[in-house]
Amino acid sequence: MAKNNSFIRLEGTLDGLTFYQKDGSNFVKTKSGVSKSRIANDPNFIRTRENNQEFGGAAKVSKAFRQAFSEVAKLMGETYLASRLTALMKRIVTNGIGNRGQRSIDIVGNSDLLEGFVFDRKTPLSAQFFPHYDAPSLNANRDVTTWVIPDFDTDSFIKPPEGATHFKLVLATGLLSNYAWDRNLRSYEADNEDENAIGGTAYSAGIPLEGMVGSDTTLTVDLALGIAVPATTAAMAAIGIVFYQEVTGDLYELASGNAMELVLVS
Repeated sequence: MAKNNSFIRLEGTLDGLTFYQKDGSNFVKTKSGVSKSRIANDPNFIRTRENNQEFGGAAKVSKAFRQAFSEVAKLMGETYLASRLTALMKRIVTNGIGNRGQRSIDIVGNSDLLEGFVFDRKTPLSAQFFPHYDAPSLNANRDVTTWVIPDFDTDSFIKPPEGATHFKLVLATGLLSNYAWDRNLRSYEADNEDENAIGGTAYSAGIPLEGMVGSDTTLTVDLALGIAVPATTAAMAAIGIVFYQEVTGDLYELASGNAMELVLVS
């Protein structure tokens, strides 16, 4: 891969060269010399096929995660959120059971790899919001999540971006099923499709950045499943903070300082 510094900006493929843009820069790469047919059938590419299958599974689970947290992923997530999640899911694949290329994706059994995941590495929650609080709790069915934040001094325990006058605390929850290789479909499929890639979000009222909050803050997300979440589906909770500026009585969301972290995977 090379960077295109010419004043001519091309996109597409020309004479075996592919021109494309990424993060505002222009790049060019040569077309692969190995055909898809050969990769799919040649015994010499069996490891490539195995890696491709598992990478496809990791990408599929990454997408399901982002769907579960869709209400906050764009607001809180960085440019590379999808690729970072896919890389994390690929790590989980390597811990799976089964033959290479078909190893299970055990989300529930690898909760320790997921807990602590930050949606934006440049803005970790611990750098913006650091009062004392306990992690969110789940009800017996694992479909209702509650987070209680004791009263605290906003001057001492929040680092707001310039121009912020208010903030809101956020609780986001999501369900993510384990995945397994389906020989008939030749793809990774969720163990529990009905309890997968769904979520909800709760925001506090706008809180002024002026001393004590004044009371405890309680946030609750009820997914209203009506049944217990299956043991092979993980219930996840992420907590965060969003900053606002008050202008003539209205709160306008700021683009900086917002942070979210996955703190519970059960």
